[in-house]
Amino acid sequence: MTDFLWTRPDADPVATVLLAHGAGAPMDSTFMEKLAGALAKEGMAVARFEFGYMAQRRKGGGKRPPPKAEKLIGEFQTALQTLMKEADGPILIGGKSMGGRVSAMLAGGASLPGRVKGVACYGYPFHPTGKADAPWRMEPLEGAQRPVLIQQGERDPFGSQEELGSLTLPSHVTISYLGDGNHDFGPRGNHPATLDGNIHIAARNTVEFANRLLSV
Repeated sequence: MTDFLWTRPDADPVATVLLAHGAGAPMDSTFMEKLAGALAKEGMAVARFEFGYMAQRRKGGGKRPPPKAEKLIGEFQTALQTLMKEADGPILIGGKSMGGRVSAMLAGGASLPGRVKGVACYGYPFHPTGKADAPWRMEPLEGAQRPVLIQQGERDPFGSQEELGSLTLPSHVTISYLGDGNHDFGPRGNHPATLDGNIHIAARNTVEFANRLLSV
């Protein structure tokens, strides 16, 4: 894994969020930059890292596709172990799309440290884009041993609000929809919601999620 890219709040953080990127964009993509900044403004410390395949792209390794999500769990676990040596206090694990899916897989392990209080997924890939008839990726959510918060754009092609309307989620999983958002939370131009507004709502929801977990 890469060194962490830190975004910190001005005061002591509520918690630290360990964030992984999505399948096709790095840890410093526009979405990840905006999300990390919004989380820091809401009082969270954010540590971003990259999976090895993405780090290789920076070294001229070509646009290689990501490994299967299952093969990335060990890298996420290594990042978590490193983070626990660098940061004090409670931790959330999570990520964008594929990164969130891998964090939920990691949360299914019985050996997850007690400092890890929950999982925060931003645009969960319930199914391949535009293919709601394909097998849904519910197993990571069902097996997670920590509460899971999913922030989902209403129009997300990996699982829209309409598609998810009849879905019964496990009791430890909560989903919050972002106005007219696509997979990166961006609404259409004629909608009153904005990209920055949706990202800040997602950040605020994450902090409220963390506070609820810490009050138990």
